[in-house]
Amino acid sequence: MANLQDLAERIDRLVLRHEELRRSNALVEHQLAAVTAERDSLRSRLAAARTRIDALLARLPPGTNDAGSAS
Repeated sequence: MANLQDLAERIDRLVLRHEELRRSNALVEHQLAAVTAERDSLRSRLAAARTRIDALLARLPPGTNDAGSAS
């Protein structure tokens, strides 16, 4: 009978651990979604900044966008 009781206790612990892992997994999935959204936003902002810089460089007079070539 002790073996059956031990098995029941072990099953109870496994069920609790399973529930804990499910909650942890849900939290990690939520954090991943948030970080992914932030990454996508930063990529978009970076692309917009690059576009603005390219437009500014295109407006410079010829010869003024040569970096480090001033002698």
